[in-house]
Amino acid sequence: MASKDADPSLGYLTRKDTEVKLPRPTRVKNKTPAPIQITAEQILREARERQEAEIRPPKQKITDPTELADYRLRKRKEFEDLIRRVRWNQSVWIKYAQWEESQKDFNRARSVWERALEVDYRNHTLWLKYAEVEMKNKFINHARNVWDRAVTLLPRVDQLWYKYIHMEEMLGNVAGARQIFERWMSWMPDQQGWLSYIKFELRYNEVERARAIYERFVQCHPKVGAWIRYAKFEMKNGEIVRARNVYERAVEKLADEEDAEQLFVAFAEFEERCKETERARCIYKFALDHIPKGSAEDLYRKFVAFEKQYGDKEGIEDAIVGKRRFQYEDEVRKNPLNYDAWFDYIRLEESVGSKGRIREVYERAIANVPPAEEKRYWQRYIYLWINYALYEELDAGDMERTRDVYRECLKLIPHEKFSFAKIWLLAAQFEIRQLNLMGARQILGNAIGKAPKDKIFKKYIEIELQLGNIDRCRKLYEKYLEWAPENCYAWSKYAELERSLAETERARAIFELAITQPALDMPELLWKAYIDFEISEGEYERTRGLYERLLDRTKHLKVWISYANFEASAMEENDESSDLPQDGVEEYNHEAKKECVQRARRVSERAVNYYRTSAPELKEERAMLLEEWLKTESSFGELGDISIVQSKLPKKLKKRKQITSEDGGVTGYEEYFDYVFPEENQATNLKILEAAYKWKKQKITSDDE
Repeated sequence: MASKDADPSLGYLTRKDTEVKLPRPTRVKNKTPAPIQITAEQILREARERQEAEIRPPKQKITDPTELADYRLRKRKEFEDLIRRVRWNQSVWIKYAQWEESQKDFNRARSVWERALEVDYRNHTLWLKYAEVEMKNKFINHARNVWDRAVTLLPRVDQLWYKYIHMEEMLGNVAGARQIFERWMSWMPDQQGWLSYIKFELRYNEVERARAIYERFVQCHPKVGAWIRYAKFEMKNGEIVRARNVYERAVEKLADEEDAEQLFVAFAEFEERCKETERARCIYKFALDHIPKGSAEDLYRKFVAFEKQYGDKEGIEDAIVGKRRFQYEDEVRKNPLNYDAWFDYIRLEESVGSKGRIREVYERAIANVPPAEEKRYWQRYIYLWINYALYEELDAGDMERTRDVYRECLKLIPHEKFSFAKIWLLAAQFEIRQLNLMGARQILGNAIGKAPKDKIFKKYIEIELQLGNIDRCRKLYEKYLEWAPENCYAWSKYAELERSLAETERARAIFELAITQPALDMPELLWKAYIDFEISEGEYERTRGLYERLLDRTKHLKVWISYANFEASAMEENDESSDLPQDGVEEYNHEAKKECVQRARRVSERAVNYYRTSAPELKEERAMLLEEWLKTESSFGELGDISIVQSKLPKKLKKRKQITSEDGGVTGYEEYFDYVFPEENQATNLKILEAAYKWKKQKITSDDE
């Protein structure tokens, strides 16, 4: 009787009976390595050697017909049971039929094959195995029957046709094989089937039959490859006229196909082999005119190679240029506003040197005006006009056409919105080269009136200056400054012109007028030029006055340093310009040097006082100023006094400050340099003494209480 704890799912055993009792893990007491080490390879080898031999069933020997009959009955029963279970498994049927074949019971084997075909007649593997069994055992008529049924039921399986035809051909039944081919061709198979039929006929030297098959083949598969094969077949048989006729028919039918390039190349190579070079050249040119440019790379390459071999110099160059010309034509046709493609195309035509074609391409290129009146769209386009004009002037030598190109270009540009100074200047320089000074002046005058630019003013002034027309230069500078009164470069150059003409008062008046302008683009350069001008003229008082006026406008560090350096350098100027008697020169120089030192020192002291009182936050500038002052005092030699500056020098301290993020949190620290000046140090000491006195007073009060 089963126990109460028995579980039906465990075969009425208790849980205790089914528990897996694992051995207790042994504790390793001695972990030192063993004296003899055993490798994993040795363990595997010993396991292999100790493995017992595989147990195989004993071989059964059949000694009499009764045992054979029992064996056959048992095997057939096994196969039949297996078929009932997996009727759709073709490998079971094949094994069953092959076993019956091994027992030499061909009728039973055929019965099994037929039953298998009833299950799945679309499986061509069954037909192949069935027919192979019949052929192997030399049942030819049975095999023919199987093949015939197979190709009737499955006419699109090429392997069945191949095997059937191969059997008939091996039996020497050429007529039967041909008949099978004809049956197959009525189904219009792929190219390989037709080519197999043609090879079959050629094996028996049936050229006319093969030609007739080729005619049917190109009708069934009107592809370039089929026509080329047909033409090569005729060429191989020495039928040049027939081959040419095939190519011509192919071109008529397939000239517009995608792979027509391959056909034209084959046709041209055929004519080349036939020594018909003119025919080949005509074919290449016809193909290049009809095939799209993007899909004719191989054709171009072949044409170039052909011209190199058979053509003259002109033909070779034309062939080489033709390929690139067609590529550029295709590019500019797709996007006429691609000016880089036009530049490349023009460069190609210029390398060939045909004036008519070059001008034609230039005219076509400049006809593609940018659609929007914005300068960025015109920047590439305008160079087409420039190159066109330079070509007409330098290469073609046609000056009238060059003048027309510049004129038309200047008419086309919308000067109210934007202009190009380069075009105006190139047109004027062209007129100067043609010795037409009035024309150049007229062009530059129009430029200033319609689209004034810095470059135009500068170039126009340069031209007039080279010609020595000073009055014209002055008028141009006046126009220039009316147009751009804030341009410090123009003011400086105008004053420089007057100074070069020894017109000192005019130059000074120009500088005075310039520095009174309400807005200037680079005032520091203008002031520097004015100061340098006065220094070069030896007007030191005027120079000091300029520095004082400049300090009223700005207290920049560089102004203070420049002012101090000027006062220090005035000593050398006095030294050089001294023309006293020999006995009084040294005394005068000494006094002059003293005065220069005093002046420079006063400027430096003013600067330091300004930074200490009015701009205490500019500590770094103040420190730099003191360093420059120290260098100046050192350069004075015995007249200098370094101690004056050293007592004012700050201490350089490295400090750290917090780096705060956007949300107010501290993300880290960064180091920076701070300067502590002597007066700040004294103030700090006073604060410490005051705090100490206050603390002592509080302590005395608390003690009294």
